[in-house]
Amino acid sequence: MEKYTVVIPAAGQGKRMKAGKNKQFLLMNQTPLLIHTLRVFEEDILCNSIILVCNKKELDTMHNLISDYQISKVEKIVPGGKERQQSVYEGIKAVKGNPVILIHDGARPFIKEAVIHDLLETVVSRGSAIVAVPVKDTVKQVNNGEVVETVDRSSLWAVQTPQAFRYETIIKAHQKAEDDNYLGTDDASLVEYIGEKVYIVEGDYENIKITTPEDLLFGEAIISSRKGEKK
Repeated sequence: MEKYTVVIPAAGQGKRMKAGKNKQFLLMNQTPLLIHTLRVFEEDILCNSIILVCNKKELDTMHNLISDYQISKVEKIVPGGKERQQSVYEGIKAVKGNPVILIHDGARPFIKEAVIHDLLETVVSRGSAIVAVPVKDTVKQVNNGEVVETVDRSSLWAVQTPQAFRYETIIKAHQKAEDDNYLGTDDASLVEYIGEKVYIVEGDYENIKITTPEDLLFGEAIISSRKGEKK
């Protein structure tokens, strides 16, 4: 199977976490959140390298963190931009010599290796691919507090990361977005913007993004559950 480079944006300050610092440094099971995420790719034999994108004020902190936890696959740590999209673009531009690029949130530590490999198979055979799960809840369109419509959820998917692309596709998409001053909702939306198709790979509901204090509790529960599975 083809190998890949993963770009991990970790520059956001996570205001909804209300921690007063970058949530990537918050401890979960006594280990920084970001390290949990990095270890997934450190241990995946198909991952060639990691490009980490962070706030320029935290470059030294990130270098120290990577050294302390011996994450050897981090090839570069680059400063990000004002928006996540700009940060990802800076990360992509730092990639050298790998045709398949994964983009993954630093705050999603529970992605499974099997899902990553399914994603790789799809991007190689069909082109751009993203991880998503079917929407479980009823979804309603609302205007000024009034329900306008109950949306048919049978075709709705909640998108996660990683998202996987051929290098030439994602670099073209980001360049076009920059030229047009277009801000997408995720990297796949930029690929859609240039007229390319994007395919879904089904993930799982454990692949949560740690965004709020409650999510840390959910994360601890997932870690405990996985420890139990290994016994």
